[in-house]
Amino acid sequence: MLHCHIFRQPFTLFLTILLTISPTTQQQLTTTDLNALHQLMYSLTDVKTGGFFSSWDFSSPENACSSFAGVTCANVNNNLRVVSLYLGTGLSDSPGLAGTISDTGLYELTELTQLVLFPGIVTGFIPSEIGHRLKNLRVISLTNNRLTGAIPESISELQNLHTLDLSHNKLTGKIPAMLTSALPELRVLVLSDNELTGEIPEFSDESELMHLDLRNNMLTGTLPEKIPATLRYLSLSSNGLWGPVNWVTSAYLVYLDLSMNKFSGPIKDTLLRSCTSSMYLQRNNFSGELPLQLPLSFSGYGAGSTVDLSHNYLTGNIPNYLNSVETLFLNNNHFIGKVPESYVSNVFDGMMRTLYLQHNYLTAFPMGDGEGTALPDGVALCLSYNCMVPPAVGLTACPVSAGGPVTRPLRQCDLFKSGDTIG
Repeated sequence: MLHCHIFRQPFTLFLTILLTISPTTQQQLTTTDLNALHQLMYSLTDVKTGGFFSSWDFSSPENACSSFAGVTCANVNNNLRVVSLYLGTGLSDSPGLAGTISDTGLYELTELTQLVLFPGIVTGFIPSEIGHRLKNLRVISLTNNRLTGAIPESISELQNLHTLDLSHNKLTGKIPAMLTSALPELRVLVLSDNELTGEIPEFSDESELMHLDLRNNMLTGTLPEKIPATLRYLSLSSNGLWGPVNWVTSAYLVYLDLSMNKFSGPIKDTLLRSCTSSMYLQRNNFSGELPLQLPLSFSGYGAGSTVDLSHNYLTGNIPNYLNSVETLFLNNNHFIGKVPESYVSNVFDGMMRTLYLQHNYLTAFPMGDGEGTALPDGVALCLSYNCMVPPAVGLTACPVSAGGPVTRPLRQCDLFKSGDTIG
């Protein structure tokens, strides 16, 4: 029996304060670290006057650990050192910081465990020797800026790294091969919304990655042979990936997005019977029939679930087991036959909140005596451009993108039944 670990929301990226030890009043931050902070403030600047750096008053160095915004210190080998650095306010109304990250200053903070740069307009490269110099880093988060260049290979040397988030920048080049196989503690890897190219590196058998987000890049090639069984969140949307999707999903995976790629072949039951409550496979080249049945151990999708298989080349009859999905998109495929009665019942009971079936070759939507002539509030149903006259035309509410006439031309339906290709 499949035992699912239930997570109602996709695994969300978060940063945990690892060390918050307050300095004693008798100690002062080491001169090395104090000079490093000075270098960083010279290379970075507030976009808005009176912003983040207004609290960094170097005329009172004894107050650095207690009053410098974003700086956390700890006693390491009887020396007061910077262990956590949050650059910027992170507030939604803050324009953030500008400038570049000073490698000269950064490399001196050798006890740093967390490096966070909040959204701003910081440019330049990620310091190339960051992994050589800052061996204690557990969190690197440099999101929503304008960083360019390649991801430093040296990051693969950070054996304690738990979270790496470089999303929403302008990074180029390939994902370092060792990034997915040489970091035993890595749990969160977010490289989305960059300009990365090449293939996704292979994962080691020991990988315990939980959150992988590579969407909105220019990645190509097929999927790695092994996907970490510990994944809860996986997004590869909007790349140029191709080939079949054959891996067995884990009991932990709750969010899967492979949309807007070039994946092909059938959709295997190992994907459909997983515990995934949000599955986005739309706008690929998937083809063939969906499995008509899943193992008895499969308990369905349930409240809050979304499955989007639209804009593919799927054919055959619609299987019964998707009737428990709350938001279901099967439109723009080649499905045939009658819509299962359980779907009709769940739509009118309000259990299925969205059912898009437009642009298929379906022949009937069998409404029973118990179904009314109006949809429940908040329910969306679209049946247009199929091989049937939709019952109670005013009953369905289609999106503007559905377009076209209500039913397919009879010629197309006859050609499809005979097995001929329709353009």
